[in-house]
Amino acid sequence: MVTSRFPPTGTERFLLATLIRHTAAALSVAFVHRRRREEAVELHGLREERAALQRQLVTVVGELAYRQAVHGLTADVAASGGNEEAVTRALHGLTGLPALVEDRFGRLRSWAGPDRPDPYPEPDPVRQNALLNEAAREAGPTWIGGRLIALVRPHGEILGMLALVDPLGEADEHAVLALEQAVMSLAPELAHLRNQANVELRLHRELADDLLAGTDETSAYARSEAVGHDLHRTHYIVVVRWSDRVADDSFAQAVDRAAAAVGMRSLLTRGAEHVVLIADDRPHAGALYEALALDTGAPCGSIGVSARCDTPDDFPQHYQEAQRALEVLRHSRKRYGMTFFDQLGLYRILGPGNNLRELEAFVHEWLGKLIDYDAGNNSAMTETLARYFDCGGNYDETAASLSIHRSTLRYRLQRIREISGNDLANVEDRLNLQVATRVWKIVLGGSG
Repeated sequence: MVTSRFPPTGTERFLLATLIRHTAAALSVAFVHRRRREEAVELHGLREERAALQRQLVTVVGELAYRQAVHGLTADVAASGGNEEAVTRALHGLTGLPALVEDRFGRLRSWAGPDRPDPYPEPDPVRQNALLNEAAREAGPTWIGGRLIALVRPHGEILGMLALVDPLGEADEHAVLALEQAVMSLAPELAHLRNQANVELRLHRELADDLLAGTDETSAYARSEAVGHDLHRTHYIVVVRWSDRVADDSFAQAVDRAAAAVGMRSLLTRGAEHVVLIADDRPHAGALYEALALDTGAPCGSIGVSARCDTPDDFPQHYQEAQRALEVLRHSRKRYGMTFFDQLGLYRILGPGNNLRELEAFVHEWLGKLIDYDAGNNSAMTETLARYFDCGGNYDETAASLSIHRSTLRYRLQRIREISGNDLANVEDRLNLQVATRVWKIVLGGSG
């Protein structure tokens, strides 16, 4: 605003008008610039919003495409039968990470991708149970020990485990999605295999139970052929008992796995206290015991094996032989391991009705004085007598086996006659003493 006491002159009016025009023009230009800046800011905001929407759209499209790929591969897996190999191949293809399937005991069933361990590590039952318990506490896949793990557990029962090997933690939400979908694809297959295995196991058990109890031979051959087992081969009855395990389905499955691991083809059933295998070949000494001790994590088990069975009619008798062999082992000093009926020597003729107390009483009757003498004098009279009978009464062989002089042996045998009050020249005394020494060694473990 411009004020003055006097009216402006013409020149002042001209200058004032000019100033007003320039001011108006400057204000107009300033308004235009401000408007353009506001429009530019608004346009930049719109462009940023559009870019964000475009990025979001790309992400959504990418996720939709990935989900479609997951569902597509899931459909392909289902079309191919849904087995473990198809699932692990699809999962590896989606994630780029090695994929694997293990059974609930930690044994590898399928692997897709690089860096597969060779040989695959034997599972530790204690660690495996801890891993399953940890994984079961989570609602979905979880990282444990460098692996992204998802349990396959339809209806709550754990049938196996599907995992991505991910030591660097590279798996993202897409990998988790793929793993979840793969588990859904795998569950019906494992459930089907489990049901099939249960049916086969039931048929095997029914056949095995009938064979051990005694059944018609013609029917036995037909039924065995139906379940894929050749009864025409020579068989052995194998009885398995573990001190710290109940003979339930879980233990029967452990025995079945161990038998398969050592190449035994067999029918399996279980009794009240033990599991029974009808094996189509003579078991390798100790192999089944070692495999089962590894599987259970406990060595406190005993296995008895019958003599060979040539026909199904022999099975009931040989079942008793296997039980006899088992009981001999369990009541011996050794207790654990594997023993064969045809290696029991004299004990093979001791019938199933004899019990340990009767045998101990018999040994005490014929060898009690010698055993007591040895205990009190730190001598080996009982062992000397047993070795004498083992060598068929041959002085030279007996002395050599004991690493003593022949005259020393003669002296000991004389002392044995004096201490025991028995005459080695008497046929009846000699027979009873020989039986007693064999029982003392085989059943009582050579102990007092």
